[in-house]
Amino acid sequence: MHSIEWQKSTYSGDGSNCVYVLGGPADVIRLRESDTPDTILTATTDGLRHLIRTLKSADRRSA
Repeated sequence: MHSIEWQKSTYSGDGSNCVYVLGGPADVIRLRESDTPDTILTATTDGLRHLIRTLKSADRRSA
């Protein structure tokens, strides 16, 4: 059995509140936050891409 290796997001920097990413089969990505590592968000790459674009767009409109 092989171990699962989460990667720390490059956007997390050196702080203690970090986001970790794990690639999976096909188009599946898993995300977790260092404060609640047992809570894992699972998304498709297209779904996550759409979410990020939507959030960035909303952030620009509120500025």
